[in-house]
Amino acid sequence: MTSSITYDDKSVRRFMIASIFWGIVGMLVGVIIATQLSSWRMNGEFWGLVEKLTGGAFKADGISFLTFGRLRPLHTNAVIFAFVGNMMFAGVYYSTQRLCKCRMASDFLSALHFWGWQLIIVAAAVTLPLGFTRGKEYAELIWPINVAVVLIWVVFSVNFLWTLAKRNEPSLYVALWFYISTIVTVAMLYIVNHLSLPTSFTHSYPIFGGLQDGLVQWWYGHNAVAFFLTTPILGIMYYFLPKAANRPVYSYRLSIVHFWSLVFIYIWAGPHHLLNTDLPRWLQMLGMLFSLMLWAPSWGGMLNGLLTLRGAWDKLRTDPVIKFFAAGVTFYGMATFEGPLLSIRAVNALSHYTDWTIGHVHSGALGWNGFMAAGMFYWLAPRLWKTQLWSKALANMHFWVGMVGILLYVVALWCAGIMQGLMLNEVAPGGTTLKYEFLETLESIQVFYILRSVGGTLYLLGFIFCAFNIFMTARSGAAHDETVEVVLLEKKQKDGMRWGEALFNDPLAHIFAAIAFVILWFFLPPHADKACLLIATLLGVKAVRAFKANKERWTNWHERLIENYLPFTVLVFVAVAIGGAVQIIPTLIVKREKNIEGRLQEIYSPLELAGRDIYVTEGCYNCHSQMIRTLVPEVMRYGRSGIADDYSHLGESLFDHPYQWGSKRTGPDIAREGGTLAAGAKYMRVGKRGNDWHFNHFLNPRQTSPGSNMPAYPWLFEKETDVKSLPGKIAAQVSLGVPWPALNKHEITDMVETQAQEIAKSLVDAKVYLPSKPDLQGDALRNHLAKSEVVALIAYLQKLGAYKEVQRKLPPNSLDPDSHRKVTSN
Repeated sequence: MTSSITYDDKSVRRFMIASIFWGIVGMLVGVIIATQLSSWRMNGEFWGLVEKLTGGAFKADGISFLTFGRLRPLHTNAVIFAFVGNMMFAGVYYSTQRLCKCRMASDFLSALHFWGWQLIIVAAAVTLPLGFTRGKEYAELIWPINVAVVLIWVVFSVNFLWTLAKRNEPSLYVALWFYISTIVTVAMLYIVNHLSLPTSFTHSYPIFGGLQDGLVQWWYGHNAVAFFLTTPILGIMYYFLPKAANRPVYSYRLSIVHFWSLVFIYIWAGPHHLLNTDLPRWLQMLGMLFSLMLWAPSWGGMLNGLLTLRGAWDKLRTDPVIKFFAAGVTFYGMATFEGPLLSIRAVNALSHYTDWTIGHVHSGALGWNGFMAAGMFYWLAPRLWKTQLWSKALANMHFWVGMVGILLYVVALWCAGIMQGLMLNEVAPGGTTLKYEFLETLESIQVFYILRSVGGTLYLLGFIFCAFNIFMTARSGAAHDETVEVVLLEKKQKDGMRWGEALFNDPLAHIFAAIAFVILWFFLPPHADKACLLIATLLGVKAVRAFKANKERWTNWHERLIENYLPFTVLVFVAVAIGGAVQIIPTLIVKREKNIEGRLQEIYSPLELAGRDIYVTEGCYNCHSQMIRTLVPEVMRYGRSGIADDYSHLGESLFDHPYQWGSKRTGPDIAREGGTLAAGAKYMRVGKRGNDWHFNHFLNPRQTSPGSNMPAYPWLFEKETDVKSLPGKIAAQVSLGVPWPALNKHEITDMVETQAQEIAKSLVDAKVYLPSKPDLQGDALRNHLAKSEVVALIAYLQKLGAYKEVQRKLPPNSLDPDSHRKVTSN
């Protein structure tokens, strides 16, 4: 029985147009923040000029939303979720309907998905520059927006899986496998990493803290790259590249190996973002091992894509679509070679916290995601508007301008990162001091920052060409929804596999048993672990022999599996859930404070907690880390003098919600910025630098650090600290396990007032000057400053690095390791 079906290409057009629009917005913000890194004037002085030109209509002092710390999260979220997200949805909606030979299950859900996703993007574009953030990289959105993201993702998932259930094609093509893995894994990652306890409509604290938060964050952060920026684009590659080349996929068998090995291995690699820290060594080695293993499946996918072009390479000279696809797949291979390389501990010691990592990320984002998007847009536009591409010449110009832009950008950041990493680690003659100050290294790479801005501008220009070309193509044609005749599939011709046959067969029995014993090998004590490794090896040998003895049985099982979308989806979830559980569950089941030995973080005072929230709001974590790695040069540079092992211990950030270890140092690490109680003070601390130094640093960073590119923060001196919200915030932290003492509202207010007045008095005594209020002096100035955000932020900075020494001793004849604990203040 046949039927005429009209595909929903309206949704595809919507998502494609949205992707191009938001892509240009995200890239423009990226160019702006790139210029801010090479010139601090792009944060302040430039906008001061605008204020003069507008006759004061535009107030430069009120542009807190245009600083690097506020705009960088907007850039990353716009590029990831708005540009690549909309591009991914366009590709998924177009290809899924053709691969299933049916229209999307629900037009209402498709429309709800589109408009809901655009509203989420708009909400992010408004809230992030205003400073409403969770302070976690790629996971900054506040909790109401996160709830909306989950709901819209459910809408997309239901619509997609419902379409699979209605399909008129018995077997699921490989592209659909990658789409399924994206839907399942992104849901799992997003929900777990965004679990938060709200304190207001715009603020919440992550339920995880310290090491736990770091592991969950990079389990999410690394795999957001894997399952939002990689697997769906691989699915798009497997559909659109053969279509553009008019050639079949090079190897179906290789695509099977590529898919299952990538999905299983990728999820384990998150800990390589925390190498050379005090993270348990087994977790570091686990992350490094699985990262290196990623070379095989990643390059298998790249080769499968490039070899699909066999016999079609002549089109490379004339067809811009093939140009973009070939270059995009090549960049995928480059990025997935470099990623495992950077996960080697020795290489990571040099690259981490430098621009080398930023260059690596952008080679994937610009080269892989951006070029695959452009190729798909140029292929889709003539079909969606039933016309010819308006200008192949302009598309070719886009390719070459974009290619030059990428190469300038990436090579500049490679050079900047390697140079700065080597300079930071270089020891002066004699071997007892470091040769370069941090600012010297920053000044030495300014030329590369300028080249980066030029490269980014060229890439942006290329996408402006793309937007114009697509616009003119649409104008030259008319919106068109394809109609085809399909043979309707009977229910018994698909999804007939029993759950027992899918989940408890011979191949899976071997695989899951072997994985279980390998996991036990990591956790069991000596001798028992070796026995588990031996059993896992024997199971592996047995599995290989079973496969050789009956290849057809295993092959037939997989062919049957891909005809049944629900068992397939469950197996994908199991494959990705195993790795996440092994990494995260051990850190969650261990009691927190009770099991810490050595250094234990001191609890913040209420004012210091308020200052920490301001630190997060201003996006300071985008430039400053709070993690001294276990590397001699870092301990020499950032640790306290006279303490040989003064790296950051895990217990020092145990109560930090969110953790603030950072991933890039545009400024120095501040994990040891704080100090001890000042003489005669009740709460005020004094660290490496005095309160007046921090005051002047926020007022004019060049005054205290000549050559600094940090922006000034004049609004901190005018805005009052939000004291009213502190009781709710402290109550939330108590619920999360932070051992705050019992405090009522009045006690919190009194503590804030006392500490703020102590700091404000020290500033007045140091004769600080407030340009915005030159007439304020003495008690009037002290009272004004005591209420300001700058004092709360100073209080927080002066607390960083404060900890207690925790030691455990067993009393005579006691078998309880927790029966005695000695605590001494640092």
